[in-house]
Amino acid sequence: MKTWIKRSLIGLFGVSVLVGGLAACGHRHPGWGGAQVSAEDAAQWRERLLERAGKELQLDDAQQQRLGVVFDRLREQRNAIAGSTQNPRAELRALIGGERFDSARAQALVDEKTNALRNGSPQTIAALAEFYDSLKPEQQQKLREFMDKRGRGWRS
Repeated sequence: MKTWIKRSLIGLFGVSVLVGGLAACGHRHPGWGGAQVSAEDAAQWRERLLERAGKELQLDDAQQQRLGVVFDRLREQRNAIAGSTQNPRAELRALIGGERFDSARAQALVDEKTNALRNGSPQTIAALAEFYDSLKPEQQQKLREFMDKRGRGWRS
């Protein structure tokens, strides 16, 4: 593949990560206090998901523990991507607040988010692989069916 195509694709990926990260951080979840989720709320969310997934997939203790590691890795990854940004919308507004688009700051944000994603991904992928590989074939099928429904729930 030509160098300019690779760079273009990497740049496009970086911008999409930046915009997605800013949008995700700026999205308000009712009852979650906006973008900042406390450790206590995250722990409650984690426990509810573990309980629900454990029940629906009939996970044993080892599988539930592996799923807990997946949730922990995903939370760490989310926090790393969010970084020190307290107000993502203000950060985005700052890019377009002047007479010219602040390309240098935008690139710095893309680099920051991309590095966070790059550095945390191997552990997250390993945790996901370990959990999925520990599932029995019927549990894997049930998980695939759930994903095919696009997360609309475990109901038929």
